[in-house]
Amino acid sequence: MTRLEQIVSFIRSVFSEPEKMIILHDPRFCGNERKYLLDAMDSNFVSSVGEYVGKFEKAVAEYTGSPFAVAAVNGTGALHISLLLAGVQREDEVLAQPVSFVAACNAISYCGARPVFVDVDRDTMGMSPEKLAHFLKLNAVKKADGFTYNKTTDHRFAAIVPMHTFGHPCRIDAIAEIAEQYNIPLVEDAAESMGSFYKGRHTGCFGQFGAISFNGNKIITTGGGGMILTDNEEKAKLAKHITTTAKVPHRWEYRHDITGYNYRLTNLAAALGCGQIEQLEKFVRIKRSLADQYAQFFAHLGIKFNSEPDECRSNYWLMAVILKNRSERDEFLTYTNDHKIMTRPVWILNNRLDMYADCQCGDLSNAEWLEDRVVNIPSSVIIPDYYSNIGRGLYMNSLSCGGIL
Repeated sequence: MTRLEQIVSFIRSVFSEPEKMIILHDPRFCGNERKYLLDAMDSNFVSSVGEYVGKFEKAVAEYTGSPFAVAAVNGTGALHISLLLAGVQREDEVLAQPVSFVAACNAISYCGARPVFVDVDRDTMGMSPEKLAHFLKLNAVKKADGFTYNKTTDHRFAAIVPMHTFGHPCRIDAIAEIAEQYNIPLVEDAAESMGSFYKGRHTGCFGQFGAISFNGNKIITTGGGGMILTDNEEKAKLAKHITTTAKVPHRWEYRHDITGYNYRLTNLAAALGCGQIEQLEKFVRIKRSLADQYAQFFAHLGIKFNSEPDECRSNYWLMAVILKNRSERDEFLTYTNDHKIMTRPVWILNNRLDMYADCQCGDLSNAEWLEDRVVNIPSSVIIPDYYSNIGRGLYMNSLSCGGIL
């Protein structure tokens, strides 16, 4: 049996699926989701007003240890509002990483700002504090107004946005120190890392703001949804105000005092989230067990599995292997997908995308190295019989008001 045949066979055995397509990351609904959804429906508060929105915000705040959490329609919206409240304005520049889903750069663009790309570390795949410090030493100058500017463009560096890639925390404490040194606000893209901790502290809680995603493919989901984390009470109140179209409370008048956004999470989505977050620790344990199985298996084949960094507890949202070169990567991708095992390469680097191709970049050698080698592999939470004929049938019968799978 060839190495690729062994990989397909192993993944099928782990997911107990001999024939069907095994996708990258399935949602799992096996708790109180249906109960809470029906309760929200019965209340008739199905949009952004309803008790489950507040309950979900409280649950996320308590779990992460963030003093405040504000629900948003998705992770991109959460990041957009976080950047605005951090002070990012038109013509500013934001230090970001090239290894990232495009949403981070899009959120920067929504503010009228431009990303400037700083390299990542190979082990975390998140922003490298050493590369960040080197880039700023060469390119940054602090002016009399207290802000830091780009020597090349004379535009202000208005934020630093590192991402906790695939749920693995980056070296966020070192990045926070650099941000403080240069007086640049730190906004964490924690979209993928709900349930991940760095040195005992949840991701998204190291900067002025953190943005989490609850998209359908995340470890827990609200279908589409996000959360803004902050320790600033006034900024949290403003975030809630802005995300609800900046409407001034009144019994009948529609008065809006600033430009706002229709970004508030719906009560139905929040009800789903309340059911999901109750299972988060279980999901993390199961995914970490899967990661252990993968690590042992791929070590036997001489393939590097991307494990959590030191002093971290990762949620292992999307698991990945690191192959020898692009040719081996492409062979792996072709064979697995041909055999109904969904795998995908790391994103095309953001600085290669047409709309960001003219953005300034530092040395991106680590990002380029990873782009040639990283492949994500199936990472769903494995619950016995969840997708067996009997288990799925029983579960679908319980959803008599319509499937949410």
